[in-house]
Amino acid sequence: MSGGRRCVCVVDDEAPVRRGLERLLSGAGFEVRSYGTAGEFLDDEPPSAPCCLVLDLRMPDIDGLALQEELARRPTPPAVVFLTGQGSVPASVRAMKGGAVDFLEKPADPAALLAAVDRALTRNQARRAGAAELAELGARRSSLTPREDEVFQRVVVGLLNKQIAFDLGIAEKTVKVHRGRVMKKMQASSVAELARMAEKLGVASKRFDGD
Repeated sequence: MSGGRRCVCVVDDEAPVRRGLERLLSGAGFEVRSYGTAGEFLDDEPPSAPCCLVLDLRMPDIDGLALQEELARRPTPPAVVFLTGQGSVPASVRAMKGGAVDFLEKPADPAALLAAVDRALTRNQARRAGAAELAELGARRSSLTPREDEVFQRVVVGLLNKQIAFDLGIAEKTVKVHRGRVMKKMQASSVAELARMAEKLGVASKRFDGD
């Protein structure tokens, strides 16, 4: 599926429920995919646009909670809204702890369901954007040479050029050259911005021994 309209995937083993949800969600402007089982959903190609899941709790093959746990292992899983006629407090607690946006009982109020879907799509869109940004930052870092990466790690913890030079056993003017290349390759306009990139990349703060 090409990008464009935000997508809602409905997974429910009751055909009348699926048809009703398809009408409601399509009428609200969403692109809707409908599945009778969790297995059908897993076998399909994931949507490329922001996506959320309106998910039944109890189904014949894989239940909703098991599907939620399976999706959580993916890099950018769709946000989940549970919609069930067989809910319980333990199930709702488990669903919310697993990251569900909402846990609604059938028949759900249409306005409440649409609001939950909108929140879920907003969450998925933010998660996708974060993953894309992280991938881009990772690609930039991978373009650094090993020496440039050593300089990068020291710049972001606040070491001065002379401290980095002492720590790495190189000339201060060489540090300046590497530092300039790091800023250019990472597309950072300031050390503060470079430090924020390092934080997002999970570059651990280290203690270096520059004097």
